[in-house]
Amino acid sequence: MELLKLATEWAKAEVFSTRFFILFAIGFLIASVGFWQLGKTDLAKAYIIPTLVAGVLLLIIGSGLNYTNIQRVKQFEKDFNTDTSAFYQSEIERSESTLKEYTVVFKVIPILIIIASLLILFVNTPTWRAISITTIAMLIVILLVDGTAHSRIESYHKELKLVDIENEIIK
Repeated sequence: MELLKLATEWAKAEVFSTRFFILFAIGFLIASVGFWQLGKTDLAKAYIIPTLVAGVLLLIIGSGLNYTNIQRVKQFEKDFNTDTSAFYQSEIERSESTLKEYTVVFKVIPILIIIASLLILFVNTPTWRAISITTIAMLIVILLVDGTAHSRIESYHKELKLVDIENEIIK
């Protein structure tokens, strides 16, 4: 049961973490409405669409991950009780795969932030400035949430490898 408890606790932590995407999405959406209602300058008006798009994207990401992780929590006990060894192996493979995906994420997002920063320097129109700054803000949110998730999955993967699967099957 240690394996089931470990997997369930990790998934519940993921559910909690993904809700931060939704929280930040709401912040971007509120900012968009604020720029729409209160924006007087060209730059302020230019933020309306980029912050709306960022908010919607983060809402989609957060909702999708939240739903997936909630379903995963519900499925854990069934999969564990059906075939503990297969459950263990699938969790090892899934955590390794996720760790590889994060390696790509932590290389691509900083490159995108650099590109957006360069756009701010070289393109001096309000629209592109707003797009670039909003993109940087959204990517930083993704890095913050994914950074904690990466740390958690790394820890989970190490703990999985320490589980004595033979004793789990006997129990």
